[in-house]
Amino acid sequence: MSTSLGVIIRRLAMIFAFALVAFAGVLLLTYDVIKIEWPSFMEIQPSYRPMENPLPVPERSIPIDGPITITGMGAPTNPSAADDASIARGKELFTINCQMCHGPKGDGIGPIAPFLIKFKPANLTSDVVQSKSDGSIFLTISNGLEGRMPPLNENLTVSERWDVVNFVRTLKASE
Repeated sequence: MSTSLGVIIRRLAMIFAFALVAFAGVLLLTYDVIKIEWPSFMEIQPSYRPMENPLPVPERSIPIDGPITITGMGAPTNPSAADDASIARGKELFTINCQMCHGPKGDGIGPIAPFLIKFKPANLTSDVVQSKSDGSIFLTISNGLEGRMPPLNENLTVSERWDVVNFVRTLKASE
């Protein structure tokens, strides 16, 4: 009887050891100690890749932000009246988003301007900027300038961008 008890104990020890090794292996996979790339069919289909070759806007449709966001339509017209409320909102948004580069007076001498080596910020009070249409300034704020100015279309809503345009128009008068 002692031999059969010894055999049972050895077998139980082997089963326990195997279970322990299997459990340790599962833990290694669970806590990403060993990373295994599991194939996912959703990731390998071409329609899943975001921000790569976005689909064109469907015909006869208008985006949520309105027709101003349709490319190739030219510079939009300013739908926002340049009243005191719009200019005050524009000044506040200018202070938050633009002043660090363009300066408080919009003259292109902001606290970050000395560190911009390649391209200095535009002087918004200059005749070149002030002679542009509201839509052109709006598109510059929205899309930025490649390598010079970041686009602010994700930071500011459409109406907020028009408020900034209305404020930029007042910078000429304060010169």
